[in-house]
Amino acid sequence: MTYISSRARYTNAYVIGSIILGPTTIGSGSVVEGAIVGYPTRAKLRSATDVLAMDRESEGSVLGTGVVVRSGSVIYEGAVLGDGAELGHGVLVRERSRIGRGARVGTHVIVEADVTIGEHVSIQSMAYIPNGTIIEDGVFIGPNAVLTNDKYPPSGRLDPVIVRRGAVIGANATLLPGITVGEGAVVAAGAVVTRDVEPHTVVAGVPARTVGNAEEYLKRRRGHGKA
Repeated sequence: MTYISSRARYTNAYVIGSIILGPTTIGSGSVVEGAIVGYPTRAKLRSATDVLAMDRESEGSVLGTGVVVRSGSVIYEGAVLGDGAELGHGVLVRERSRIGRGARVGTHVIVEADVTIGEHVSIQSMAYIPNGTIIEDGVFIGPNAVLTNDKYPPSGRLDPVIVRRGAVIGANATLLPGITVGEGAVVAAGAVVTRDVEPHTVVAGVPARTVGNAEEYLKRRRGHGKA
């Protein structure tokens, strides 16, 4: 099914088999295939019984130039994707979240509401990013990583994680609510991080403990073929 709102605006973009709701804007050179963009929030869905009603209720989304949105993805109203951002298949981006220029978000990643993702971030498949998380520029988040935001669930009081510029979060790592991962820090695969991680350190284990410094990690990465 293809449905494009009369309020939507796009030029030289490719919209294939997608539903574009509300005053969504899509930048030049973008590709949206088999996705929903501008999906209304939960409260609005109670009065939206069909796609026309959803369209009327939607405030739309903003997609920059050269954005790629693959099939099965759903982008809620108020979300913003910067120029060159790219989504895998089945990605969920909830309302008011912002994904920075050149960021890549892998297949089946969930980005909840009010999340801020910086420029050139790489989030691998199946990661979970809850409400209010802040991820700064150049961060790498491995597959199946889980960030959390509620110390005593379900408490209703959120305490989001902050991941500073250039940090690396390994596959299957879990970050507990309220922690800050410092600039350039490395969280090893499978680690459970229960307290702040100092900048440019490496932590590993359950619970995570400092096991080295990031310079050692970078040297090994360069030797493994990553400049």
